Amino acid sequence: MNKRSTNVVLVGPMGSGKTSVGRRLACVLKRDFFDSDFEIVSRTGVAIDHIFDVEGEEGFRKRETQMLTDLCKIPNVVIATGGGIVVKSENRDLLKDSFVVYLSSTVEQLVKRTARSKVRPLLEQSNNREKTIRDLVDKREPLYKEVANVIIDTSGKKLYAIISEIKKVIPK
Repeated sequence: MNKRSTNVVLVGPMGSGKTSVGRRLACVLKRDFFDSDFEIVSRTGVAIDHIFDVEGEEGFRKRETQMLTDLCKIPNVVIATGGGIVVKSENRDLLKDSFVVYLSSTVEQLVKRTARSKVRPLLEQSNNREKTIRDLVDKREPLYKEVANVIIDTSGKKLYAIISEIKKVIPK
């Protein structure tokens, strides 16, 4: 990690709490907050599931890489990423210049947290949400660990407890 870089980037599977934690962490640290998925929607003017429908996952991943590139150029911010950000090696390389927090969680917790969501394209195409989440976590966990400076388990924890854990490990 680059010493002069002060960005905190949250990675982890869908439902691990990246957006909720990121928004609150940014307030506590008095930094700006960006959610890469929200920024993609804002830039394109269409929902992520629409991008998936029209351009497929590959098209979405290209947009995601461009967004991560742009966001990482902004100093001293907190960034919540999409769950699949680690799939592309180019993205993993971009993350090396930030302090990366992997928010891990049990599959059961992730299923519970995503149960009512209608905006998760990889789940919308699935007949078995739990199996889909388990498969995604199994495939991506080594990549989350590869980019992470620290791993925080969010299972069964309140938001303030997660924020407190992260604050203790962020370089000053």
